[in-house]
Amino acid sequence: MKAEVITLDAAKAGEIELDEAIFGLEPRADILHRVVRWQRAKAQAGTHKVKTRSETSYSTKKIVRQKGSGGARHGDRNAPIFRHGGVYKGPVPRSHAHDLPKKIRALGLKMALSAKVREGALVVIDAAASEGKTAALAKQLKGLGWKRALVIDGAETNEAFVRAAANIEGLDVLPSRGANVYDILRRDTLVLTRAGVEALEARLK
Repeated sequence: MKAEVITLDAAKAGEIELDEAIFGLEPRADILHRVVRWQRAKAQAGTHKVKTRSETSYSTKKIVRQKGSGGARHGDRNAPIFRHGGVYKGPVPRSHAHDLPKKIRALGLKMALSAKVREGALVVIDAAASEGKTAALAKQLKGLGWKRALVIDGAETNEAFVRAAANIEGLDVLPSRGANVYDILRRDTLVLTRAGVEALEARLK
């Protein structure tokens, strides 16, 4: 399975062999859904909190006498039934993360890469290098027609390229170890460097 390699100036830079077992799978929506759900749940802060009856600051005086008033047998106004009272079984800080087998996570990443190949939205570039100037990089991207793109480099990213890309809306840059299903699927174009392809193949084999 071969792919054409280009430069950021849209010039041809040869070809690269893509592993069929990583870039040639049939994408399954259920696997991709499970991995994205696992990612988003893990990223959720879980800092939601309400006050219970024991935590609200309100009168603790018994509202009316126990018998004879014809009213309910209430204690204090911190009860959930009253305004300003505590909340019954409300949310408390917790982790939303859940387990997902490593094999499913790896399979999801392979399928996300394969999905981009099938869409014709995978581009391989020779290297993600820049002078560090945002204007120059933005001009190159305009020439390539990339509006919402994710660039995945090798083990390390080019510092000047990352700096130039920081102020360009719709462009994200990640090292190969940061490649994930959610970020790949949410961008229209997936851009891999030669080093990125090698690193991903080494990671997923």
